[in-house]
Amino acid sequence: MPRELRDVVFVDGVRTPFGKAGGMYAETRADDLVIKCIRELLRRNASLPADRVDDVAIAATTQTGDQGLTIGRTAALLAGLPKTVPGFAVDRMCAGAMTAVTTTASGIAFGAYDVVIAGGVEHMGHHPMGEGVDPNPRIISEKLVDPSALVMGQTAENLHDRFPGISKERADAYAAASQRKLAKAYADNTIQPDLVPVATRSTDEGWGLATVDEPPRPDTTVEGLAQLRTPFRPHGRVTAGNAAGLNDGATACLLASEEAAKELGLTPKMRLVAYSFVGVEPEVMGEGPIPATEKVLAKAGLTMDDIGLIEINEAFAVQVLAFCDHFGLREDDARLNPYGGAIAVGHPLASSGVRLMLQLAREFEDRPDVRYGLTTLCVGIGMGGSVVWENPHWQGAA
Repeated sequence: MPRELRDVVFVDGVRTPFGKAGGMYAETRADDLVIKCIRELLRRNASLPADRVDDVAIAATTQTGDQGLTIGRTAALLAGLPKTVPGFAVDRMCAGAMTAVTTTASGIAFGAYDVVIAGGVEHMGHHPMGEGVDPNPRIISEKLVDPSALVMGQTAENLHDRFPGISKERADAYAAASQRKLAKAYADNTIQPDLVPVATRSTDEGWGLATVDEPPRPDTTVEGLAQLRTPFRPHGRVTAGNAAGLNDGATACLLASEEAAKELGLTPKMRLVAYSFVGVEPEVMGEGPIPATEKVLAKAGLTMDDIGLIEINEAFAVQVLAFCDHFGLREDDARLNPYGGAIAVGHPLASSGVRLMLQLAREFEDRPDVRYGLTTLCVGIGMGGSVVWENPHWQGAA
């Protein structure tokens, strides 16, 4: 029999401070990072009985070791949720947490769930990208993709080739601006409220407390970036300075049906409008956000002019600039990553989708004049994902 879809709301989101791979979390387990986020969500939303959580979806790209064993289930148990609360693991590389959100949100809309926790974790210090993978030799031998498709930095160089108007100088300028925007957001105490302090341990230095992100370099200059080497191609354009780093961190968010949120006294921060995932040529995976955004805007009946805030993951500066050029946006457009992005704050692969969301939710609170926002990212092996959200604080809602 036909049924009506329910509205889905983003209630709250948190994350650990992001670390450099092998940095402050070198001796901290990956699952403990996401457990900390789940516990903090429950603490901040005390009106939610733990047994009302219907499922826990946690993403990880490398699902082995302390990121394995169906991490959504084990993290739920270790976070103290009742044993009756199930969980599962998700993998869509960089879009893992985004996929955890959209998958469980679909379940809420359908009526299978009322409340869920979704997020992601990546400890690239413990699990370097590509650890343990065994690509089918047919991928290369049958020329399904170029070998460069399996090296993310090379795909970024390929994107520079495809769009020769995006120079290294433009990429460096964008990267330096991202660092400045994040530094300002920290100075304005905009980032800190969403961070969960994490106890850290070091054999040499003892116990510590991670309270801020480790990757940012607020003193970055275009001149300094120009001196960095290009590891993916001689005389190339992609450097460690105009790309996201290798990072450790976790994110989690609380989603609910609008009715359940009202019943449980939970205040929505965003309302889900539409989402989409697409495939693109793996050799230029950075193009993914372009068709994904075109698709989601069409599904929502919107245009880019309707989008007042954009959170795009900065895997590489060239990928963001290609997005801007396609949609006719200036790279200094005030709508674009106003609090800085992954080039500055880091990109722990599967966790980043929710970082984009909680950052957009914070921006919505500050911008009641904005109705719609976008979260979007490129995905390894040639994909893109985009989600459109509505601002419940929009002043035109009344």
